[in-house]
Amino acid sequence: MSDAQAEAQAQARDRLIVALDYANVGAAEALVWQLGDVVNFYKIGLELTIAGGLDLAADLIGAGKRVFLDLKLHDIGNTVERATAMAAERGVTLLTVHAYPQTMAAAARGAAGSGLKVLGVTVLTSYDDADLATAGYAAGVSQTVRMRAAQAAQAGIAGVICAPTDAAMVRAVLGPDRLVVTPGVRPRGADLGDQKRIATPAEAVAAGADMIVVGRPITAAEHPLAAARAILAELAGG
Repeated sequence: MSDAQAEAQAQARDRLIVALDYANVGAAEALVWQLGDVVNFYKIGLELTIAGGLDLAADLIGAGKRVFLDLKLHDIGNTVERATAMAAERGVTLLTVHAYPQTMAAAARGAAGSGLKVLGVTVLTSYDDADLATAGYAAGVSQTVRMRAAQAAQAGIAGVICAPTDAAMVRAVLGPDRLVVTPGVRPRGADLGDQKRIATPAEAVAAGADMIVVGRPITAAEHPLAAARAILAELAGG
């Protein structure tokens, strides 16, 4: 393997976040064990957090893995600030908050001086224009995402999480120095599930994503390790 190939593979591993979307810690631990050194970054969402995922997060961090707590915090400023500070103390790498200006500003205060990077959730990847209209938002997805990305930069957080179809627009708003992280990533031919605004891993990165979040295409695969390796190979350009 050439130095260039080795570097491409290392960058691919840094880009891939596997979503541990399980209802119990045992199932999540089994997948982590199966993926071994191939995957270094895991997302723990609400379901697994309630089922004991914070202890799992501590174990993963202790084992040298990186953890993304996808909690989508949104509360009064004091609560968000303190919860963010607690996540930072645990050694978490990424944390999501809903991209409301006051919430993002509070999270920025909580993360100050730590290695924690806060991401603002713009519009969920399972929502489209009709869903926003039903919820009472006059603006469509694109306008809302653009506005919230700009507000994330103003609030001083690390970046945003958005659909891969919005990544190029968000990158243009944020510039090169903030993170763009995209869920809703599906390898070509994969089941779309409940996602509406999706792209392949390579398409997401080409559009400006720094990292991609992949769940069911790996966790529900017959051979999760092979599925993860295939995505990493795509990210590495071959």
